Amino acid sequence: MVRNPLTPEQVEAGRRLGRLLREARADRDLGDVARAAGISPETLRKIETGRLPSPGFGTIACLSDVLDLPIQDLAAAWRDGPRLEAAS
Repeated sequence: MVRNPLTPEQVEAGRRLGRLLREARADRDLGDVARAAGISPETLRKIETGRLPSPGFGTIACLSDVLDLPIQDLAAAWRDGPRLEAAS
């Protein structure tokens, strides 16, 4: 099956998703997080840098668990950009 090329909007959505994951990982070792999520460090690196803008749902679900990041926030980053928390 041939996959259609991603639109510029989908590529940008992947970049937003990658930024959110990178921020959530913070100082944690990329390899440790990747292994805990069941993916290779190279796959996580590609997702975080936007070179893999459309990762599989299972991958995102596992990263959500490992990073203790609500999957709704990841969906929002893909769909609309990161959610901004109200200033306290």
